[in-house]
Order: sequence, then structure tokens, then C-alpha cells
Amino acid sequence: MTIRSEPLIGVARPARRRPASLAAWLDRESVFSWLMMALPLLFLAALVGYPFCYGILLSLMNRPVAQPGTFVGLQNFITDFHDPVFWRVAVNTFVYTGVATLLKMVGGLCLALAMNQNFRMKNIVRALLLLPFIVPTVLSTVAWMWMLDPAFSVVNRLLIGLGMPRPGPSWLGNPTLAMISIIVINTWRGLPFYGITLLAGLQTVPPELYEAATIDGASGWQRFRYVTLPLLQPIILIVTLFSVIFTFADFQLVYVLTHGGPQNATQLFATYAFDIGMGAGQLGLGASVALMMLPALALLIVALTLYMRRSG
Repeated sequence: MTIRSEPLIGVARPARRRPASLAAWLDRESVFSWLMMALPLLFLAALVGYPFCYGILLSLMNRPVAQPGTFVGLQNFITDFHDPVFWRVAVNTFVYTGVATLLKMVGGLCLALAMNQNFRMKNIVRALLLLPFIVPTVLSTVAWMWMLDPAFSVVNRLLIGLGMPRPGPSWLGNPTLAMISIIVINTWRGLPFYGITLLAGLQTVPPELYEAATIDGASGWQRFRYVTLPLLQPIILIVTLFSVIFTFADFQLVYVLTHGGPQNATQLFATYAFDIGMGAGQLGLGASVALMMLPALALLIVALTLYMRRSG
């Protein structure tokens, strides 16, 4: 007796999904992007995030040097607001930043336009243009201190030779002249940064646009206003933002040249915070002054960005 076996009809089962390999996982754009940003983020967290958080903690404490601190809340900030020197420092910082940034922007644009012309040895001149920017700040500031010294001032000798009465002005002893001096020196140091950056932007402007504007009868000023300036506006915005940040937090130049004097006439947020924290030994109060730069700087950057966007 033969038993015929019917073929079994199997039910298809869903295939198991194999786990993606490591190479396929790394090929994902989002994963690769986060991996590339991981090291810079860790670097910023270690070297920027920790000091910033510790500074916030110090600003909420009464923390003399070499003594345990006590929590005082917002008392340090209240003390700052009732300090007349603090408000003078705030005015000095805004004046210093605003005037120096404006001078660097105008001077750097003129310098870039001049360097964009064809003349002999232009590459050497462009290289020499970077000297004020690459010389260490302390070294160049000491040189300027000697040039403005009341007894050995090179500037005063030139002015006396031109007919000014002796002994000449005290550049670092007069409050107004001291502020003018640090603004001029900061402008001198920042001009190469503006000039080289804007020169790079000018190199990207197509010559055909100038030719078309010339054919349409545009003058030199009109070509600059309607062709050059609109194309350079994004670069001008970025360079100005960088300059505002660096100038607002300037420390070395002012501290080496004037130490914030005379009579706090050149005292800025950075130098005043250092004097209180390290000079007077009040670390908590000094940290609160330093933190007051953040909202002021943020408001300045936001206002500048909105102005540049509207003007564009």
C-alpha cells in the first residue's frame, strides 16, 4: 500500500532584518556630521564652557583671593549698578568700540580699494600691510608708549618742529588725549584685518559688472555705490562683527598703554574687571563686571546686524 504524501504548502515568513553594519551606519550624513563636530564641541565645552560656568558661579559669590567664598546672589551686580566708575567704564567701552570700528571700516575699505589697483611691487606692499596685525600686541604697544612719552615723544618732536609750543601735549596723561590715543592705536592694528579681508572680497567682483556700469554712463562713485558696496556688504558685516567683538573685549593694548588711566578715562570692561578681580582681590565682583560685557555686547551685535540688513 503506497501512501502518497501531499506537498506541504509553507507559509512565507518575513525575512529577519540584519543589523546595519558599522560602515553603513557611518555613511549616514547626520551621523558623519555629528562625529565631525564632536571634537570641536568637546574642545569648546572644556576650554570655554567650564570657565564660563565657573565665572557665573563666581559672580554670585563673595570670593576674596585665597579665602572660601560665600553665596551672595545678585549682590555683586547690584554693587556694580551703584558704582559710578562702572557706568563710566560702560561709556568708555562703547565709545572706544564704536569709534575704532567705524575708523577701521572706513580706513580698511579705502585701503582695500587702493591695494586693488595695479601698480609696481603691489605684492610686497600687500605683505607689508600685514605688519601691524602680525606684530605682538604688547611689543607694538610698548613702541607706541615710547612714541607718545612726554619726555621722549617722537610725535611731539614732529609737532614742535612744525611750530607747536614746547613741551607738547601729554598724550597719555590727559583723559581726552589718552582715549584718542588708544583709539588711534587700535585702529592702526585693525586696519590690516579689514584691508586684506575686503581686498579678497574685491577680487571676487566680476569685471563685467564695472564694464556694464561704465557703458551705462555710471561715474566712479556710482560704480562704487551700486556695484562694489552691495557685493561687499556681506563681507563688511562679518568683518565688522568680528571687529566689534575683539574691540569690545580688548585688554592688552589698553592695560599695557594706560592701565585704565588717567582717572579711569580709558578704563574698559576687561581692564576694570581685571583690576577688581586681581588687583583688589575681589574675584566675585570682578567676575560680575566681566559678565556684564555679555548682554551689552549681544545688544550691540543685534543692533548692528539689524541695521546692516535694513540698509541692504
